[in-house]
Amino acid sequence: MTILKKIKGNLFLVIVALAYIIMFIMNPAMGMDSVKNSGYYIKEMLMIMPVIFVLTALLDMWIPKEKIMQYLGKDAKAKGVFLSFVVGSISAGPIYAAFPMCVMLHKKGASIRNIIIILSSWAVIKVPMLLNEVKFLGSKFMAIRWVLTVIAIIIFSWIAEKIIKDEDLPGEVLTQPGLHINRDACMGCTLCAKSYPEVFGMENKKAITKSYEESDLDTDRLGNAIKSCPVKAISYNESKKM
Repeated sequence: MTILKKIKGNLFLVIVALAYIIMFIMNPAMGMDSVKNSGYYIKEMLMIMPVIFVLTALLDMWIPKEKIMQYLGKDAKAKGVFLSFVVGSISAGPIYAAFPMCVMLHKKGASIRNIIIILSSWAVIKVPMLLNEVKFLGSKFMAIRWVLTVIAIIIFSWIAEKIIKDEDLPGEVLTQPGLHINRDACMGCTLCAKSYPEVFGMENKKAITKSYEESDLDTDRLGNAIKSCPVKAISYNESKKM
């Protein structure tokens, strides 16, 4: 039962491992190339993601929620769309580096539409990529593709906002009282467990909350633990005293 529980808790890794084994059996050369490519991307992530988490935490501390709602919220309208394109276009790094930042922006009030625009711009129209596109394919090709891509992003972001609701995204701030961990967003960094081990622990490489009495909580240590989470997966709403 313990083995089955571990497999269930790491199902994605098990599937990936089986895929590699099958590739090595069917085509050893392809399997070796896959391992090399995977190693390259893992090395890249290990180099980039810690920096992204630090920058995301700093932005979370420096930029008030009111500003995010004003410039990237639902009421920002055309101003928010324009700023989202700018943020995504001038950003550097691979697309997966945008996800922690977008989680933080969403929790602070950025709309679904603007989050989609930031991610799409980051992926397909950021400035460094456009410069390389001009170099290899020419300015006319780049300009036409850029215009059509921007139009497509605007259309698809509008459609997606009608389908995807705020509560569908992991990391949404919960309104019920108590301490909550979004295990979908948790990346298993263990920082909360190290900051406040009496309240936080780890299970299946994800953070959990231990049994606690609200009256016994150390608010300073709890606040530090919540702030230490790089993906903002922890929320706490104090119970109202009657």
